[in-house]
Amino acid sequence: MYSIEVENALSSFPGVAQAAVVGVTDPIWGERVHAFVVGDPDQVSEADLSEHARSQIAAYKVPKTWTIQTEPLPLSAAGKVLKTELRRRLSGL
Repeated sequence: MYSIEVENALSSFPGVAQAAVVGVTDPIWGERVHAFVVGDPDQVSEADLSEHARSQIAAYKVPKTWTIQTEPLPLSAAGKVLKTELRRRLSGL
């Protein structure tokens, strides 16, 4: 997975404050891309983000599932997104 490329594409969409992607297990594909996006849900939709991402990156890299939220992503003391925490959130779904 090319997470930084996908995150940069998503972050360039107007209204997106933060974006992070993680790989999650998929019974058909083995792994799929899930995106966490921080932004106003009235301005940022899955359909718009998908379309925007497709214009920036290859279609197979576009996230298949999404979490759009208003609260900031969890960060480490160094300011990096805690992707292990994001994966844990997904396992609880």
